[in-house]
Amino acid sequence: MAKQTRAAAGLRFGIVVARFNQRITGKLLRACTDTLAQCGVAPNDIQVVRVPGAFEIPLVARTMARANRFDAVICLGAVIRGDTPHFDYICEEVSRGIGQAALETEVPIIFGVLTTETVAQAEARADQTQFNRGGAAAESAIEMVKVMRRIRGEADNVTGSNLTSQNGQARLRRTR
Repeated sequence: MAKQTRAAAGLRFGIVVARFNQRITGKLLRACTDTLAQCGVAPNDIQVVRVPGAFEIPLVARTMARANRFDAVICLGAVIRGDTPHFDYICEEVSRGIGQAALETEVPIIFGVLTTETVAQAEARADQTQFNRGGAAAESAIEMVKVMRRIRGEADNVTGSNLTSQNGQARLRRTR
């Protein structure tokens, strides 16, 4: 368990999570919210929106980013290859849509959507005892908020700090 820090206290996060493959996405969501909490994000500063599947994630992510209520939006889902080309179409559109939404809104929108060949691969990437992509997405969101604030010349409430990770666990490291 990561040592609790205040690296993200006062920041607000939107999370869009697909209900499809709930067994996997539920673990991603749990790791994501746990990591945000470990970094000092208050429960009231996290809004979770559930959507039917990964294809619906980009629209909701862009809408959340445009609402000017979130410092970053985290997208969580799991697309697992099947016997048809459906996997390829969904993965391409989800990744394109999330990237486009981030560029259009200039709000960090984090891609935490698993795209795996098998259920076993998805389960391994959602395992909280290993590297969990949900926790990693939360870490990326915090880091990107800080990067964007530095670029824009905005005040950063944890000046001289970098968020680093080890096995998907949040850690705050002082820099000079």
